[in-house]
Amino acid sequence: MLKKSIAAGAAVVLLSASGTAWAGKDLDAVKARGLLLCGVSTGVAGFSAPDAQGKWTGIDVDVCRAIAATIFGDSEKVKYVPLSAEQRFTAVQSGEVDLLSRNTTWTLTRDTHSASISAPSPTTTAKASW
Repeated sequence: MLKKSIAAGAAVVLLSASGTAWAGKDLDAVKARGLLLCGVSTGVAGFSAPDAQGKWTGIDVDVCRAIAATIFGDSEKVKYVPLSAEQRFTAVQSGEVDLLSRNTTWTLTRDTHSASISAPSPTTTAKASW
C-alpha cells in the first residue's frame, strides 16, 4: 500500500512538472505575428493532406490546431507549410516554420546535434527555445 502511495505521489509530481510552460523569444515572435507556421508533410492521408477545398486535415494538422488554440485561443490561427523529408529540419532551424508536425523518427544524432527538441508526440518538433 505504501509503495502504491509513493508511486502515485511521484507520478503526480512528475506530471505537474512536465506541464509547466516556459515562454521564450520564439514563442513571443509567434504571438507577435498572430499566426503559427506549422510544417506538415506534403500530403499523407490521415496525417496531413488538403481536401478538395484546400482545407488541411489529419492528426498532424490537429496537433497544429491544438497548439494554435493554446497560444491564441483560436485553432484557425495557423498556416500549414508542406515540407518534404529533406526540407523539414532545415525549415525549423531556419525559422521558416515554428513547429514541425509530421512523421519523424528519433535518432541519437538528431537528439544530440539538432537545434530542435521533440515533444512527447513522436510527430512534433519545436525550436529549442520554446
